[in-house]
Amino acid sequence: MANKVQIRIQGAASYRIDEIYRYTRDHWETQQADRYITGLFKAFDGIATHQTLSRPIPAEFGIDGYFFRYEQHFVYWRRLANNDIGIVTILHVRMHQIDRFLDDFGEGA
Repeated sequence: MANKVQIRIQGAASYRIDEIYRYTRDHWETQQADRYITGLFKAFDGIATHQTLSRPIPAEFGIDGYFFRYEQHFVYWRRLANNDIGIVTILHVRMHQIDRFLDDFGEGA
């Protein structure tokens, strides 16, 4: 029997999830924050089953990975050496994507 692919939340992504939760809770309400984070984790689970459609990160970035949009955020992920899925970072659509993206992937200058 094959091992089930696991979703691994990497350090930067964990930090961003906490930020998203606090911001949503503080600006709307706890129920909305819970709904948003629950939906985000359902989208993570959909990566392995291809229910969450992802696109490859463009080759010019020199990073092997994928991304998808979930509501107001872009989720960046990659396959880990053991074939698990590593959620690398989550960035709001208005964030300066390139700098944060490269920093979170460990590719920053």
